[in-house]
Amino acid sequence: MMQTASIADNISDVLVKIIHFTQLRRRVLHENLHRADEPGFMPQDMPVREFAEALNVAVAEHLQNRRLLFHDTPHVTFGPRGMMEVRPVADPHAHALLGANRDDYTELQINKLLENCLNRRVAEELLRQKCGAYADAAGWGPGQSFTGDSSRGPSPADRDAAD
Repeated sequence: MMQTASIADNISDVLVKIIHFTQLRRRVLHENLHRADEPGFMPQDMPVREFAEALNVAVAEHLQNRRLLFHDTPHVTFGPRGMMEVRPVADPHAHALLGANRDDYTELQINKLLENCLNRRVAEELLRQKCGAYADAAGWGPGQSFTGDSSRGPSPADRDAAD
C-alpha cells in the first residue's frame, strides 16, 4: 500500500481533496441521469465511504504524529504533489431501482447530487475561510468559484467581513 506525505498545510490539503472528490462524483451522478435510457447501462457512484475512511485515517495519523499521511485504498490512490485518483464503482442498488421504478431511481440520483453539492460547498467555504481564496492546488486561481457560477454574489462570510 502506497503512503504519501502531503503538503504542509494539512487542513487545506484535505479540503482540496474533498472538493476534487465531489467534482468527480458530480460527473458520475450526472452521467447516471443522462445514460439511464441506454440498454444495459449500469449506474455508478464514487466510493464515498472508502474515501471518507481514507481521510479519517489520514487525519488520525495527523493528530497522533503531526503528519498527514494518505493511504491508498482499492479505489482511491494518492500520489506525489497532492495527486489523487478515484475510480467509480458499480451501484447495484441504483441499478435495481432503475429496472423497478424509474421515478425512485431519478429521486435517488437527485438526492445524491444534492448531498454531494452540500459537501462541496461546505469544503469550499472552509477552504475560503482558511486561505482567503480557493487553492491553486485544485486547479483554480484565487477567488474563482468551483461551480463557474459567479452570479451567486458574496457569501454571508464575505458580507460579515465587509461590515
